[in-house]
Amino acid sequence: MARGLPSTAHLARFCQKLNRLKPLEESSMETSLRRCLSTLDLTLLGVGGMVGSGLYVLTGTVAKDMAGPAVLLSFLVAAVASLLAALCYAEFGARVPRTGSAYLFTYVSMGEIWAFLIGWNVLLEYLIGGAAVARAWSGYLDAIFNHSIRNFTESHLGVWQVPFLAHYPDFLAAGILLVASAFVSCGARVSSWLNHTFSAISLIVILFIIVLGFILARPHNWSAEEGGFAPFGFSGILAGTATCFYAFVGFDVIAASSEEAKNPRWAVPMAIAISLSLAAGAYILVSTVLTLMVPWHSLDPDSALADAFYRRGYSWAGFIVAVGSICAMNTVLLSNLFSLPRIVYAMAADGLFFQVFARVHPRTQVPVVGILVFGVLMALLALLLDLEALVQFLSIGTLLAYTFVATSIIVLRFQKASPPSSPCLASPGPTAKKYDSFSDHIQLVGAEQTSMSEPGQLRPALKPFLGFLDGCSPGTAVAWALGILVASAISLACVLVFGNSDLHLPQWGYVLLLVISGAVFLSSLLVLGAHQQQKKQDTFQIPLVPLTPALSILLNTCLMLKLSYLTWLRFIFWLLVGLVVYFGYGIWHSKENQREPLELTTAHYVVFPSGSLEETVQAVQPSSQSPVQESGCAE
Repeated sequence: MARGLPSTAHLARFCQKLNRLKPLEESSMETSLRRCLSTLDLTLLGVGGMVGSGLYVLTGTVAKDMAGPAVLLSFLVAAVASLLAALCYAEFGARVPRTGSAYLFTYVSMGEIWAFLIGWNVLLEYLIGGAAVARAWSGYLDAIFNHSIRNFTESHLGVWQVPFLAHYPDFLAAGILLVASAFVSCGARVSSWLNHTFSAISLIVILFIIVLGFILARPHNWSAEEGGFAPFGFSGILAGTATCFYAFVGFDVIAASSEEAKNPRWAVPMAIAISLSLAAGAYILVSTVLTLMVPWHSLDPDSALADAFYRRGYSWAGFIVAVGSICAMNTVLLSNLFSLPRIVYAMAADGLFFQVFARVHPRTQVPVVGILVFGVLMALLALLLDLEALVQFLSIGTLLAYTFVATSIIVLRFQKASPPSSPCLASPGPTAKKYDSFSDHIQLVGAEQTSMSEPGQLRPALKPFLGFLDGCSPGTAVAWALGILVASAISLACVLVFGNSDLHLPQWGYVLLLVISGAVFLSSLLVLGAHQQQKKQDTFQIPLVPLTPALSILLNTCLMLKLSYLTWLRFIFWLLVGLVVYFGYGIWHSKENQREPLELTTAHYVVFPSGSLEETVQAVQPSSQSPVQESGCAE
């Protein structure tokens, strides 16, 4: 080998380091944060995170520019896709009651670098989400005062004509974010109390909109004379769905808050289910009455609901809607500012982000540094950037996080359950695992076959028919099936999205690709379904695994492919910045470095998550002493 080039062994160790896993601590309830949130608190946090500018702004934008009255179908599809992802979050949140959300879930199942990139994108999701809502909040308040705030700013500072920047600096949006950050830094109870107040007002106003909207409904607005129900066709509905995903990103605030929940194993799944159902019902019903009150092509995308009531002669109702929308957007701001610092805190506590963000205030027991720093960053985004560009950028990070969490559920279900902890394995030492990677985790069973079927093994009833799968080394069939499942989902999504339009395929070619991709997708599902899964009675588990997460992966991929190429370019740039941060700081300060064993001259030891202690601790290199004796755990 040429001098100065890394050896194959060093490259292999480096790759293992990138894919090492965070130990899955399912039973640990110890935390430096305060466990004070009830199921009601979590539910209202979720509702507050989802019902905001998506209801009062996106309904008009998507209806006028993308889907027409079929915007209700866009919200319905987005809600179904979000439900598939929400079930995955619910299982993880109940099983691993720690802050971190998608970042943590990816870390315990997929590997460190993937977790960092997901966490990095979730940071951007919350930054953009808060900034976008703040600008929508400012726009609604400005509408109440006949746009006097905008006119004053433009007359004194001029109008900007720069791509992706707002037409004028929005000082009001930046100001509300700074005020909200100050309240959130006072502690979880203060944030929860404020969220309860604003959520109650918002829900009352939504009920008012639905009732009065149906009274004022004109079915003629859905007729062919006005363009019909779906004037932009199926592609318009799907494009609207990709944008409407922004409306449902708030449910992950519940998973991010699980470390502060009193009873996370029960409260997290229940709160996610209730909040998502309420939000989906609100979006579908409000978008229905909006397009029935006035023709879809005449909607004001900046303040659609308030303008619709004004045009029907109910100016007082428009004022109530505007006030309710401001309250709803306040809950979204609180939700974003509540979740973002906790994701940063989780990454910093693991050593992947700057340690200053892991500090918790001794009195309020919240990560106050993260709240203030990212609150200021969010205010700067709201001050300068355009809402539409922000919303498009938001969707792709959210969809990617959903995809990784769904994949993580499949990995978690087919890995063998962790054995009871023992002192010798809990403390780092010569017997601790040097690197824990996805490939290690997918090795699900020990070398010796047990009489009882373990997760990851072929189901006994299917062995006579699928014996060739049983001949593979432990975990190999599951690992290959999962990889093929993800690849075929991407291929199938490409055919569905681009097959009839961008690729200009003949009909027979489109059908052939569709059949091949679908057959591979279904085959990989069947192979995964033929293997044993973990069964836990004490925590929530998603039904129909691997089908449910696989559908989530497919649907999320389709929606990502519908986003514009500029969104993808900005997203790739953000990923490259994240890689610079990870390789410049995260990989060197990761807490997993402390779990690595001391360098031994005779042997290195690897712990596999399977089998008895004698199977679990094995030597990679020969040694004069048995690894069990060296560990100090021999009987």
